[in-house]
Amino acid sequence: MTAKPENTRLLWGASTAPHQIEGNNINSDWWQREGQVPGLERSGDACDSYHRYEEDMRLLADAGLNAYRFGVEWARIEPVPGEFSRAELAHYRRMIDKALELDLTPVVTLHHFTNPAWFAAEGGWLGERGIDRFVSYVERVCSILGDVPYVATMNEPNMLAMMMTMELQMLQQMQQAQSQPQAKAEAEGDEVWQSPTVDNDFRPKLPAPDPAIGEVLVKAHHAVRDIVRSRTDAAVGWTVANRAFVARPGAEEKLTELEYIWENLYLEAARGDDFIGVQSYSSQWISKDGIEPHPQLPDNTQVGTAYRPDSLGMAVRHTWDITGGVPILVTENGIATEDDTRRIAYTQSALEGLFAAADDGIDVRGYLHWTALDNYEWGHWEPKFGLIAVDRETFERRPKPSLAWLGDVARRGRP
Repeated sequence: MTAKPENTRLLWGASTAPHQIEGNNINSDWWQREGQVPGLERSGDACDSYHRYEEDMRLLADAGLNAYRFGVEWARIEPVPGEFSRAELAHYRRMIDKALELDLTPVVTLHHFTNPAWFAAEGGWLGERGIDRFVSYVERVCSILGDVPYVATMNEPNMLAMMMTMELQMLQQMQQAQSQPQAKAEAEGDEVWQSPTVDNDFRPKLPAPDPAIGEVLVKAHHAVRDIVRSRTDAAVGWTVANRAFVARPGAEEKLTELEYIWENLYLEAARGDDFIGVQSYSSQWISKDGIEPHPQLPDNTQVGTAYRPDSLGMAVRHTWDITGGVPILVTENGIATEDDTRRIAYTQSALEGLFAAADDGIDVRGYLHWTALDNYEWGHWEPKFGLIAVDRETFERRPKPSLAWLGDVARRGRP
């Protein structure tokens, strides 16, 4: 399966997620979580991109980029079950029109971690009506997606499954605590939500995603894939978080086990897709005991990951092998750093690995940097991934040198 003929130009752009940049996503489960869980900063107004999307897109286009990945927010479109907001659908259609007007290929994501609060309350993806609810939402959203070239049904289902696994574990701890005083004390110590974007030794280890949850998300993806295909001109796929695991000597069996749990289940599910979104930031070693934590090194990123720009090439090659040759669109790659010179160096090296893979025959459709704006990173504001800085008081946008640099790369067509 290959992308449709109109999706032929090499995409160069940046990616965002609605909850992280729009602001005041008050009907979502994440907004509720921010108000209830200790240790989480509030997203609040975020970057106010709900109102400033034209400025954001124009900055990308003026820099020389030709693509923009953004999401539509389910919690805005369906604030209560079965009631769809025509105004919100029109808002996101205006975003698509503006991208096309600026010659930015829109890559639209239908689900990027957040759910309507009512959906979460009735059991979410594991509820009796979970998949049917998603199908109904996607059917309605397709009314504005007719000429969109690329649609991603879900962002990082493997990380979503991990977050759902973590939530279930926390719920079990609290239920146990109600009947066992000692367990209550232990549960209270673990009650703080851990951001999925932080990966270091200063917080508890994130759990492996439960494959049973993963299978539910696979069913959801497959349930809407043909709907999007039949009602739009889009190439359809989803995006997967790639860990770029590497086995220590003697740990090859453990590598196979963990690759399936963390990635391959979701990559195999993409074998019938039109494209697969590769999302890579770093690499990790696998020992016989499991995933090794990132070593505490001076050049680690702001979120604790090792400085490994070579992970992108590794992830692209692994994805190509597991999917059996599904066309690849890099939908996220970047580094959390205040040092923009370091961002450029990281991206240059990552792109060299990407184009080496393309030169070896891998079908690469484009590169979308994470992220366009310094944004809300799922519980905290400190990490800076953006090509554009944002003043959180005035919302003034300040393009960084990395934006102009990436635009120059885009004009040349390769690093």
